[in-house]
Amino acid sequence: MKLLHHKGVSYVLPFILITACFALWGFANDITNPMVKAFSKIFRMSVTDGTLVQVAFYGGYFAMAFPAAIFIRKYSYKAGILLGLALYAIGAFLFFPAKLTGEFFPFLAAYFILTCGLSFLETSANPYILSMGSEETATRRLNLAQSFNPMGSLLGMFVAMNFIQARLDPMESTERANLSGEEFAAVRDSDLSILITPYLIIGLVILAMFLTIRFVNMPKGKDASQKINFIPTLKRIFSLPRYREGVIAQFFYVGAQIMCWTFIIQYGTRLFMLEGMGEKEAEVLSQQYNIVAMVIFCISRFVCTFLLRYLNAGKLLMILAIAAGGFTLGTILLDNIWGLYCLVGVSACMSLMFPTIYGIALEGLGDDAKFGAAGLIMAILGGSILPPLQARIIDLESIGGFPAVNISFVLPLICFVVVAIYGLRRR
Repeated sequence: MKLLHHKGVSYVLPFILITACFALWGFANDITNPMVKAFSKIFRMSVTDGTLVQVAFYGGYFAMAFPAAIFIRKYSYKAGILLGLALYAIGAFLFFPAKLTGEFFPFLAAYFILTCGLSFLETSANPYILSMGSEETATRRLNLAQSFNPMGSLLGMFVAMNFIQARLDPMESTERANLSGEEFAAVRDSDLSILITPYLIIGLVILAMFLTIRFVNMPKGKDASQKINFIPTLKRIFSLPRYREGVIAQFFYVGAQIMCWTFIIQYGTRLFMLEGMGEKEAEVLSQQYNIVAMVIFCISRFVCTFLLRYLNAGKLLMILAIAAGGFTLGTILLDNIWGLYCLVGVSACMSLMFPTIYGIALEGLGDDAKFGAAGLIMAILGGSILPPLQARIIDLESIGGFPAVNISFVLPLICFVVVAIYGLRRR
């Protein structure tokens, strides 16, 4: 297959193993989004306080992106992937001592370490996939690999719904607020025991993946240079409008994605509780809609990867961003089930965005792609900064007599406008 062969070197086995890593970090991302609501309930916090989970999670991506790039430049993509897997496993295992403390902040530390690992993984894996063949097929190759990311995301959502949300104590937030200190501690500890189990299991899976990749021979691809030249490289890549604007577009895209997938729980829960449903049942049903959104996202990724054979990447990115903006408008203006349908529909439009922005921005960077990849991974900080802003709007409950959760989706709408402009400039 030409897509995975270049100059007589076969990348089929490395491609399979690295693509499995795409699914593994997808699992971590999307088991975590529903935890904003879960931690808010378990620790009796506001939505805004709950989004500290996202701050810690995506803050790890930001903190480690350039250290990861330096490490990869000095050693190899494989070394970066192994260190990423090790940190991922350590962060997952730290959920057990965090649970023993009964406090919220040790969980944030565990999330931060886990995502330092994800930062190493993504900074290594994305450009490695781009290097596994000719530059002409690089964006298609990355889109194919990224197609397996939502499969991991889908599994993460399924686990969150069936093995965490559905098993937490059914007591509603208003009842929990009235518990005595002893009663609260008992319910909290029981819920935390349920919450940490999937993280401990995924830690074991990551450890197995670490050992598998450690003992498999992985071609170096085009990562032979060990020269760092950090500042000159940064100046060089950020002087390129294609790359500089790509980092900005990626920041806003990731923010939009995390907002749409995190706060679908709040959006749906409000609608279903107005229909007389209990809070826990409304949350679980909302997560089912989130899973449907991810299925649509997954299918759309494969469809869009096929369409890239016939359409310019920038043009398709622009079309999908405009469509996403239209669905987001429906989410804001329709205060009924159709608004939720629109929010689900946004996922069909988002499927192409991350890998396509990534591929366009890194096009032609050669070995500078290692540092270029780090800048694009740092842009994931949008998932740390923008969701708390949306949460603050949601905590207002009502704005001018209109549901604040609806109004809050103005932020993703702005994000899609930015992405559409990038697509327009690169079509």
